[in-house]
Amino acid sequence: MQSQDVAPRPHPASAAASGPVVDVEQAEAALVEHYPRLVRLAYLVLPPSLGRNRRVLTAHALTQRTLPRGRAAGDASVVPAQKTAAKGRDGDPGYAYVRLRVLRSALEAGRPLTFRAWPKRAQLPPLLPRVWGLRLFPRSGGADELALDQRLSALSAPARAAYVLRGLERLADADVRKVLTAAGEEDPAAALAEADTMAGAEGTAGAEGTFDAAGADRAAGADRADGRYGLLTSPEFDPCSLHARPTDLMRRRQHTRAALAAAAAVAVCGALLGMPGGDGWGPDGAAAPPYARNPAAQAALDPGRLTLVPAAAWKSSARTDFSVWPARGTLTGDKALLRRALAVWARPGESVQVSATPGTPSGAPPGPPQLLYAGEVDQSRVVLLHDGLRIVRYAEPKDGTQGAALDFARVDSATEADAGAVVLGRTDGNVRYLTAPWVRTATVRDLLKPAAGTTRPARPADGLTEPFASPAQRTGPCRSWNVLELTDRTGTRLLTDLGELTPARLTSGRPGQARDASAAAWSPLACSLATVRGQGVRSVNSWEYARQSLPDASGTASWLCTRADTWRGGGQRVLAQFHASGQRYGAVTAKAENVAACGSKDPHLLAGVLWKSPKGDWYLLAAGSKDMASVRATGGISGSARGALLAVRTEQGARATLRGTLDNGREITALH
Repeated sequence: MQSQDVAPRPHPASAAASGPVVDVEQAEAALVEHYPRLVRLAYLVLPPSLGRNRRVLTAHALTQRTLPRGRAAGDASVVPAQKTAAKGRDGDPGYAYVRLRVLRSALEAGRPLTFRAWPKRAQLPPLLPRVWGLRLFPRSGGADELALDQRLSALSAPARAAYVLRGLERLADADVRKVLTAAGEEDPAAALAEADTMAGAEGTAGAEGTFDAAGADRAAGADRADGRYGLLTSPEFDPCSLHARPTDLMRRRQHTRAALAAAAAVAVCGALLGMPGGDGWGPDGAAAPPYARNPAAQAALDPGRLTLVPAAAWKSSARTDFSVWPARGTLTGDKALLRRALAVWARPGESVQVSATPGTPSGAPPGPPQLLYAGEVDQSRVVLLHDGLRIVRYAEPKDGTQGAALDFARVDSATEADAGAVVLGRTDGNVRYLTAPWVRTATVRDLLKPAAGTTRPARPADGLTEPFASPAQRTGPCRSWNVLELTDRTGTRLLTDLGELTPARLTSGRPGQARDASAAAWSPLACSLATVRGQGVRSVNSWEYARQSLPDASGTASWLCTRADTWRGGGQRVLAQFHASGQRYGAVTAKAENVAACGSKDPHLLAGVLWKSPKGDWYLLAAGSKDMASVRATGGISGSARGALLAVRTEQGARATLRGTLDNGREITALH
């Protein structure tokens, strides 16, 4: 599920299953042999709202508890083996039994606790395994894995189980129904029908040829392994290959100090420690227990001390950024809501889904933050806060605090152009923005149809736009790319949603001289923005660094560089693209990360591609920035040219190394 989707979903009741006896030694042997696969199955079925660290530990705990207590286990005959199982697993009743136990426990763990029945063991936090001082999580994947995880999170637990049994276990639908029935699901047919909504292949685009040494895009036209289910086996969903990071070190230190202070206080007035104090504070909703009671921490958590900026402060302020946004929304006076938001920010409980853009700290506020917004957005209550470094968004369902979400985005050194809008919510593929008080008009434009005009979503006095379709979580072929077009006293700019709290600004022009872009300039490049989703991007600049006449009188081609810069400074991504005349979209010929090329510090660039002419001849084409004195190719292709352009006739599949020499004598290699 997305971090903005906070409403919990109900789960059907479970049913019992019984059948022939499986020996405990068989079950143990199957568990040991197939442990990584069973843990992956549990991890995929568990609700993503648990958070990645808790989800990993819970998946291991559920798998380790599958062995029967006695000498015999239950039914395995109703649980078929997968059709393309690896040797040693197909037809193994021991594996079928432990798989059923893992699946049943994972489904039970996702059901909400109620007062009507005793909680099942799977619904309680696991005692083992337990990790202190570290957070464990699988390796992060790319945009495809992120999109799959978000789409899985939108399914109910039985539907996730049906999808995983199809894709990971290779079971036919009839067998999936048997497994789900044995696991206690009352309506497996509905789960399969819901899983069918995940169907659909993702489109790809790329160059016609292949150019290895110059970094040409080799992904175009390649089939995805195992179809749409191949991503289930990726490292993104492997809870046995883990990254480790420390927990909040400052919080641990405060825990230690608080524990020492508490031990001394217990001897004097231990009974008073459980009281909330004389300030009349009520429950803190989804927040974890307080870790400290000191004046600085208390001031940061007091809703009465929030900074409220006057509505017209931005008109006379020397700064024009988030620090002069006024507090807006219908719930700015709801002290209970604001207190919960601050408490969850300081100490999010295990049920809170926390997300942060790369390089953004997620610790407690250093002092009383600034309130930007508090109100109802779709089916949630939302609070937007700013502490000078970060924008923080707290969201909870209208009917309670279970399933609250907390999102962080870094916005330090924001300018007027960067502080034009913030995402308040996403629902069903749509996005809502809160615009800056200085924004005069806000319209929506499809970059792939720049001549089609704009639409103007309703924007009341509080600056909250109506929802409109967002490209942030979309998968499949790229047929549209909506951007927000804002106009203020300084001009008009384009902002695009890349799946984070703050949209990215689109610019065009030579590095160091970039200006706000027009929709026409970005139209052929819009779909390439999908490669930088979720990276903490601040702005994306496009620059046509060369034009080249094509061989065989085939017209001309444009060489463009697209550079995405981040709020944190590092992690920038650079793409080189080749656009031949007569083609609406170009091909990515090279890509790189954490490089200075195509930026204000180093605007130089060199890239190449294998190109097939209309006559059927193959050429190595290369282009550098205008200060390139010469270009040469070595290796499988030999050739050189004065200036920034090179065209050498070659054969399909040939490989070469490109080097260029600048006017000042400096040598650079091709981007790859």
